[in-house]
Amino acid sequence: MLQKLRTVIYKVADLQKAKEWYTSLAGTKPYFDEPFYVGFEIGGCELGLDPDMDNTKPGNQSTAYWAVADIGAAV
Repeated sequence: MLQKLRTVIYKVADLQKAKEWYTSLAGTKPYFDEPFYVGFEIGGCELGLDPDMDNTKPGNQSTAYWAVADIGAAV
């Protein structure tokens, strides 16, 4: 049913520090770089950094989005 991982978004308390760390780790600069979101394209997938920590609870700091052929069937 799942085709591939499309996007993973991490909530980050310090966007600048996280951006620097992931830039070093991935060996590439973000393709999208704004104060509200930073996005990297890595191997056909997106790694996103979201600085909005409102309503974020410990252990709930990432969201993954998967590609599926039929969303109705997947749901």
